[in-house]
Amino acid sequence: MEEVADGIRDAGGKAETARLDAFDEHQVEEHAGTVVDAGGSLDISFNVISHPDHLGTTVLEMGYEDFEEPVTRRLRAMWITSRAAARYMTEQGSGVILTYGGYGDPVPNYGGFQVSFGAIEALRRTLSRELGPKGVRVVTLQTGGIPEGIPDQRTRNAIEKSIAKHTMLGRAASLEDVGNAAVFAASEWGRALTATKLNITCGTIPD
Repeated sequence: MEEVADGIRDAGGKAETARLDAFDEHQVEEHAGTVVDAGGSLDISFNVISHPDHLGTTVLEMGYEDFEEPVTRRLRAMWITSRAAARYMTEQGSGVILTYGGYGDPVPNYGGFQVSFGAIEALRRTLSRELGPKGVRVVTLQTGGIPEGIPDQRTRNAIEKSIAKHTMLGRAASLEDVGNAAVFAASEWGRALTATKLNITCGTIPD
C-alpha cells in the first residue's frame, strides 16, 4: 500500500495509508473518525479485503464451519465498514459505499463463496433503501474474477485462461477496469446509480 501511495504522491496527488482490522468495530469507527478529522468529510467507502474461501469440495462433503466462514466474514466486514462510514455520510448528506461481488450462475464445489456474495448483495439492497433518502448511494462492482490479484504466476495464468474462456470479450477484467468502474460509480457521473451493480465481467454474466 505504501508503494502505491508513494506513486500517487510522486505524481502530484495526495495519499495516506493506515493499517487496521476490518473485523474490529472499534478500530474501523476510530479510523473513520480520523479520516473525517483530517479531510473534513468521508465521501467513499470501498471494502476490498482478502477472505478465506474453501473451494473444491461439494456441499455434501463440506463441514458447516467451512461453508459458513466466508459468508460470515464477508458480511461482517461489509456491515462494520459501511455502518462506520454511513454515520458520517448521512450527517453530511452525501457519500458512496462501494462493494464487490455480485450474483452469478451457480458453480459447483464453491462452498459458501457465492452464497457470501449473495449475502453482500442483500445487505447492499438494505443499505440502499435506508441510506438513499439521506443522500448516500450503494453500488456493487461485479466481476468474473481478477487474475492480477493472484500472487502465484503459474496459478494466475491458469485461472486467467479459464476466466477468459467464459467471457464474450475473450479476456478477464483487470485491476484498471475495476478502478475505472469505481471512479465512475463514486463520481458525479454515477450520481443516478444506487441499489444496483456495474457489470464488468467482460460478458461472463449477461444481464
